[in-house]
Amino acid sequence: MLELKSNEEFQQFIAQGRAVVEFYTGWCPDCKRIEPYLDDWAQQYEDAFRMARANAELIPEVSDQFEVRGIPSFLVFENGVLVNRLFSRDAKTKQQVSEFLEQAYVIA
Repeated sequence: MLELKSNEEFQQFIAQGRAVVEFYTGWCPDCKRIEPYLDDWAQQYEDAFRMARANAELIPEVSDQFEVRGIPSFLVFENGVLVNRLFSRDAKTKQQVSEFLEQAYVIA
């Protein structure tokens, strides 16, 4: 899974096409619970969108810009514009994230 480590990397990643970014931290138990599935999801949906992760604590300016207040959070971008998000309260299980990504795929 691609790791976005700077504001510049983040902006370049979301700039073209459809992109999904998971915001996480190293200490988040819910993030650790869904982490094993990230590569599978990225491969499953590679024809519809690109996926990456961003540590919310390492690029706080991006987290603040998109009002990421809970983790994990999944944000969907279309050509750099935020079009959808999965808030942390709804991203606790593999099933919740899978259903959201399926919706992101259908929108694409």
